Amino acid sequence: MFDNLSEKLDKALHVLKGHGQITEINVAETLKEVRRALLDADVNFKIAKEFTNTVKEKALGQNVLSSLQPGQLMVKLVKDELTELMGGEAEGIDLSGNPSVILMSGLQGSGKTTFSGKLANFLKNKRTKKPLLVACDVYRPAAIDQLHIVGDQIGVEVYSDRGNNDPVAIAKAGIAHAKSVGCNVVIIDTAGRLAVDEQMMNEISDIHKAIKPQETLFVVDSMTGQDAVNTAKAFNDVLNFDGVILTKLDGDTRGGAAISIKSVVDKPIKFIGTGEKMEAIDVFHPSRMADRILGMGDVVSLVERAQEQFDEEQARKIQKKIAKNKFGFDDFLSQIQQIKKMGSMKDLMGMIPGAGKALKGLDIDDDAFKHIEAIIHSMTPEERSTPAKLNASRKKRIAAGSGTSIQEVNQLLKQFNQMSKMMKMMQGGGGKKMMQMMQNMK
Repeated sequence: MFDNLSEKLDKALHVLKGHGQITEINVAETLKEVRRALLDADVNFKIAKEFTNTVKEKALGQNVLSSLQPGQLMVKLVKDELTELMGGEAEGIDLSGNPSVILMSGLQGSGKTTFSGKLANFLKNKRTKKPLLVACDVYRPAAIDQLHIVGDQIGVEVYSDRGNNDPVAIAKAGIAHAKSVGCNVVIIDTAGRLAVDEQMMNEISDIHKAIKPQETLFVVDSMTGQDAVNTAKAFNDVLNFDGVILTKLDGDTRGGAAISIKSVVDKPIKFIGTGEKMEAIDVFHPSRMADRILGMGDVVSLVERAQEQFDEEQARKIQKKIAKNKFGFDDFLSQIQQIKKMGSMKDLMGMIPGAGKALKGLDIDDDAFKHIEAIIHSMTPEERSTPAKLNASRKKRIAAGSGTSIQEVNQLLKQFNQMSKMMKMMQGGGGKKMMQMMQNMK
């Protein structure tokens, strides 16, 4: 995400990272390029100008020119100001009601229905809530079907009333149903339009007044840039919503919406969507996003995702197998599955400091493990548990069965053996050192 913006900001700040003499003139030139980068990312002109003016005032006030590391200090000032511009601190979600009612709003195509499912899945698995999804889009039968499919996918009940064309009545009935079945969160998916219109605004305003939700969230497609900000303002004028959801941040987004929206509507970004999977939802942390925009990665989020997928019981079993040299391909496969649950490969790589620049232009396939899984699935149970038995004829059969070459099978075996040796070494003192390093990163 934000690849183009990150690259331009890096170029703009490069001269102040120890290359050339630092003067008030080239600080001004650098900030001019920073403003240009923000404008190219579809950030509002007034916001971009105020941003660079603020950074310049702080830079000159903190004596950047005479600092021992002026380039690093400038990057820190830009990072701090970006963080402040996007909201400063991460905002929570109000779940105080019984049930807590969350009203979803936004234009058609913004990803509202899908995100309703992601939010339900997040609250179910990470906040131990029992959510109910309510289908209030009475204009598109496909929207009701879509919500039911999403609900089945994540194991969350969906309330709908296909014969009823009154979304206010459906919303009220959905809340009553939630109380009767013991659901403590109700997520109401409403109708969207292709553009803001009076009918839609009146309808969602009526729903809002009738149900008095604890949270009203505005879902916006981050790829629409400044249009997203303008739409958010129109909705906020009517609903006075509580927070923003930015979807499709895994796409070719320029970043303007994420950077501008808080300043325009004075409402926090609460969550972001980072992929198509139901698990692809993150709480929005302005400081972490600023780090990513400036190419510093996001190690904290990466470690948090890894910890979420970490299974202590499974880890103990694998440790015992490693100690007895019994670590096999079934165990290797389970490790791959855990990595895949963490999110898209492109998103994960973007969290590693410097990786974005190093991998620029490379298309990182989410199915990067596909051929590895095909090779392992083509092995017999005996071969998976005892890789040493893989002789030439067995490798030939596995290659044919997986649609790969013998060279690829040999490459996987080599990588597996190297990983096994490394894990064996970590059984000594290496593992403790690695954990200490990760804790220090946090």
